[in-house]
Amino acid sequence: MSNPIKKWRYEAIGKSITKTLNEKGFNAVYVDTVEEARELLLSMVPEGVSIGLGGSVTLNQLDVIDHFRKGNYDLIDRYQCEDHVQKYHEALSADYFLTGTNAITLNGELVNMDCSGNRVAAMIFGPKHVIIVAGANKIVKNIDEAIARIKTIAPLNSKRNGHDTPCTLSGYCEDCRTRKRMCNYLGVIYDGWKEPDRFRMIIIGDEAGL
Repeated sequence: MSNPIKKWRYEAIGKSITKTLNEKGFNAVYVDTVEEARELLLSMVPEGVSIGLGGSVTLNQLDVIDHFRKGNYDLIDRYQCEDHVQKYHEALSADYFLTGTNAITLNGELVNMDCSGNRVAAMIFGPKHVIIVAGANKIVKNIDEAIARIKTIAPLNSKRNGHDTPCTLSGYCEDCRTRKRMCNYLGVIYDGWKEPDRFRMIIIGDEAGL
């Protein structure tokens, strides 16, 4: 848990953005802690369904992936395979797609940027249900600030994925021209009304993910 003053702020903005997201059709629920988010996420996914995953520090922090590996689920496991691209394709047809998000604006827009585009694509179209888990540290003022935030965390994501990019040496985005560049595909989801029951979101009133 963050320090008490930061925790107070995360709770305040987390509850506020949850209201905004619900007004935009994202079916959002607020929880205070990562532990509560884990239990809620597990309750949202019925047994027997196929599950795709977006690359997400938040999901790893919730410690849910092993649960889905061991349980009665058809997990399309991007982390335990030889052909990642094939799993990315399979995930587009999953019953459920679980992911974090790079940023949420105060206006309730979800802003994400990918290396391969698989997560952005799956969030926008394909899987029947999309569950997004996000800490209140992902909340920013607007789309410009969302992109700036993404550029700030891109070196961290590149480092954790073992990508040999300039930012893993300098620590900041250098707008590189490499195949492993993290910042290739940008997606903005403005609202969830197109398919009213497709999106569900869990907002954590604390830090989660990068």
